[in-house]
Amino acid sequence: MTRTHTFTRLLPFAVTTVAALLLAGCGGGGSSGIDATTPSAQGTTMSGNVVKGPVSGATVKAFAVTGGTMGSQVASATTDVNGAFTMSMGDYAGPVMIQMSGGTYTDEATGSPMAMGTGDMMTAVLPSVVAGSAVTGVAVTPLTAMAQAMAQQMAGGLTVANISAANTAVGNYFMVGDILHTQPINPLVVGSATGASQAMMNYGMTLAAMSQYAKTVGMPSSSGIVTAMMNDAADGMMDGRSGSTQVSMGGGMMGGGMMQADAGRTGLATAMTDFMNSSLNKSGVAPTSMTTLMQQLRTSSGQMR
Repeated sequence: MTRTHTFTRLLPFAVTTVAALLLAGCGGGGSSGIDATTPSAQGTTMSGNVVKGPVSGATVKAFAVTGGTMGSQVASATTDVNGAFTMSMGDYAGPVMIQMSGGTYTDEATGSPMAMGTGDMMTAVLPSVVAGSAVTGVAVTPLTAMAQAMAQQMAGGLTVANISAANTAVGNYFMVGDILHTQPINPLVVGSATGASQAMMNYGMTLAAMSQYAKTVGMPSSSGIVTAMMNDAADGMMDGRSGSTQVSMGGGMMGGGMMQADAGRTGLATAMTDFMNSSLNKSGVAPTSMTTLMQQLRTSSGQMR
C-alpha cells in the first residue's frame, strides 16, 4: 500500500496510496476496535455509520489486513438514507480496513446536497475483530480516514500497534478520544447537542469546520477537504505538507492551489467559529462550548501524538 492520495482520490498523496475504510459508527483511540462481542448467527458482523454529514447510498467495503497492508475484500454494503450500514463478514477475525466511496450528503457549510467527489473516499481501520462477534456503532468519518492514512505511513504499515496509535493520536488532536466509537452530532439538526457529550460536540463541529474551510477556499466539493486532510495527516504533522511535498487542495483556493501550512490548525479553528455563528448551526452548540478545542487547534504545533 502506498499513500493516502491513492486512497481518497484514491487518496491524492503526492507520494502514495492508502487503501481502506473501516466501518461506520463511532470510535477509535487505543481501543480494541470491538464495540460489542455478542455472538452472531451470521458469523462476524459489523454495523455503523458513514458521516461527512450522513452519507446516503455510499458503497462500504471491508478488507482483511495482513502484513500491515490491505488484503482481500471480506464484505460490502450500501448505506441507507441515514448513512447506516450492516455487513456480514463470515468467520473473519483480525484487523479490518474499510473503504467508503460514492453516495451523497448534506454539506454543513452550505446546507446543500453534495455527491462524494470522484476518487474521494473515507476510510477507517479497526485493530482487531473477534470471529463470530457483532461489532456495532463504528464511525467512518474524515477523522478515521486521517488516522488510517497516518497508520498506513508508519513503519510497518497497518499493524495493530500502529492502528491503535494513529486512532488515539487523531482523537487526542481533535479532543474526541475514541474516534471509532463516538457518534458526531449533526449540527444541521435542531437541538442535536442536547444530551451530547463534549466529545460528540467536538466531533461534529470539527467535521462542520472542515466543510466551512472547504467553502472558504473555494473547493467545489467539500469531500475534497477529506482527501487533503488525509494527505496532511499521513506523516503525523498537520502542516499542509505530506512529508516534504505541499498538499494540493484539488481545485480549492478559487480554482486551484496548495494547502496552507496552518489549514489543520488555525484554519480549522477559524472555520469552526464561522460555522457556529452561521444560521446553519442548529445544534445549540455555542462558540463558548468549543473554546478549549479551538484554543488547542490555534496553539498546536501540528504534531499528532
